[in-house]
Amino acid sequence: MSRVCRSAARGPLLRFEGWIAGLGTCSGTRVVLGHWQQSPFGPFSDVMLERAEGERLLLAPTRETAEFIGGTYVFDTVRVVPVRVGVVDGTWTVTAGPLELRFVTGRRGLLGILLRAVPGALARRPAWSALMDWPARMLLPGVRTRGSAGAGRREWYGARDLQPIRAVSAFFAGADLGSAAPVEPPVRFGFGSVPRKPSLTRVTTTVALGPGGRIAEGSRSRCGK
Repeated sequence: MSRVCRSAARGPLLRFEGWIAGLGTCSGTRVVLGHWQQSPFGPFSDVMLERAEGERLLLAPTRETAEFIGGTYVFDTVRVVPVRVGVVDGTWTVTAGPLELRFVTGRRGLLGILLRAVPGALARRPAWSALMDWPARMLLPGVRTRGSAGAGRREWYGARDLQPIRAVSAFFAGADLGSAAPVEPPVRFGFGSVPRKPSLTRVTTTVALGPGGRIAEGSRSRCGK
């Protein structure tokens, strides 16, 4: 039986299970892909871009997801476009409106190996993410695992894997964005950025809605076990 996770202090808790890819390009455009296999909105993917001149753009697949993400983070432009993601043998292919992206993951390092040992039930707990915030800041400058979001919301990120991104091919509206580069400067969508080195992270994201916050009927978050 599905139900909304609730906290008397924070209100309903929404959980998103999937992957976040963060990468920079030589043109100065930084890209953050969210690929969610489980969410209150069903499986979906979205893309956040920050252009070299500072424009923050969200590409989301439905009006519902665009409104939720746009209310949680800060963007200059929001567009509803088809977002498709394919994964074959470590190669990710993404098409999202004007964006065409392809990247290849590499062999995980020690941190990735350690994160794979984190149980899913533990990664879903906000208290665990809060505990990991300081180590994350020390090991991955710019990364935060908890913080405040838009509309009075709070967020926690529980990482369970980390892989480097090696080869990147990216085009926006037909223009070549160049090869992979560090995510520099950090992206400014929310309270934290992604790792400076291009990487793919498996993550459980928990969002606490603000006082009186609601989600649309039919978009109910299931409590993880």
